[in-house]
Amino acid sequence: MIVPDSVETSALRRAYAAFPSGVTAVCALRDGAPVGIAASSFVSVSMDPALVSVCVQHTSTTWPLLAGLPRLGISVLGSTHDRVCRQIASKSGDRFAGIGLTTTPEGAVLLHGAAAWLDCSVHEVIAAGDHDLVLLRVEALQTHDDVAPLVFHDSRFHALSALAA
Repeated sequence: MIVPDSVETSALRRAYAAFPSGVTAVCALRDGAPVGIAASSFVSVSMDPALVSVCVQHTSTTWPLLAGLPRLGISVLGSTHDRVCRQIASKSGDRFAGIGLTTTPEGAVLLHGAAAWLDCSVHEVIAAGDHDLVLLRVEALQTHDDVAPLVFHDSRFHALSALAA
């Protein structure tokens, strides 16, 4: 066992990679253009009030562009979105080139082909180590039951398959 105070970054990354997670895109319009980040740290938090959360690195250059906007779109990425996720997470180029989008009147940007859409407002931001824990209030939502989610595990994308009963 590794003692937590002496954890090396590579060992910690391997331990975190052992836990599969869904992948989301957090996007909105800023000055008429879509901006967004990919986040695999999405978690449902509360039913009443309806809250979800994502974690954002302090070094993100995109989060400051999103943080003060009235609405953020959370797209739970679908199993065919591996390329889309890499594109939105890239540091250069047009992150939204060729990606189908829906924009709400309040400015949330939602990606076509997602398993679910959540139109959110920032509820609270809590500093947590080298990240911010961003609590988001769900203002509206839509699920797409025919779309399977994208899964991130062991630093790779996967699709779900059902286990035999």
